[in-house]
Amino acid sequence: MCNLVEFYDLSSRNLFFIVLLSLVTNACSITAPFVDRRREAGAQTEAALYVGASKPNRPAICYNALTTPYSEVLALANQECIKQKTGSYAVPEQQTSFTCRLFVPNHFYFRCAGSVAQEKTVDIPMMPEKK
Repeated sequence: MCNLVEFYDLSSRNLFFIVLLSLVTNACSITAPFVDRRREAGAQTEAALYVGASKPNRPAICYNALTTPYSEVLALANQECIKQKTGSYAVPEQQTSFTCRLFVPNHFYFRCAGSVAQEKTVDIPMMPEKK
C-alpha cells in the first residue's frame, strides 16, 4: 500500500512539473495575436478553400484584450491585407468576445481597403542583337 501512495505522489508531482514546464515555455506565445485563417484541405475552388469568417479580403484576428494593444492587432491585419494583395490597409468592422481560443478569446474582424500596390515595371530599351 505504501508503494502505491508513493507512486501516486510521484506521478502527481511529475504531472505538475510537466504542466508548469509547458506553461513556462509557451508563456510568450500563448497570448500572442494571430490571424484566424482556417482552410479546407483538398478544396477544388477558392470559394470552398476558406472556412469560417476569415477570408483573404476580410482578415479575422484572434487576440487577448488584456495583453495586446489595438495598434498591434491593426498592424497584423494591415500586414495580412498587403500579403494577400487585397488592399493596402485594414478597416475594423466588428469585435466579438469569447469566440476564439482560451487565452486569446477575442476576435476583431477587418475589411481590406485601399488600392492594391501594383508591382512597378521599368521599360528599359534593349539594344538590337548583332548578327
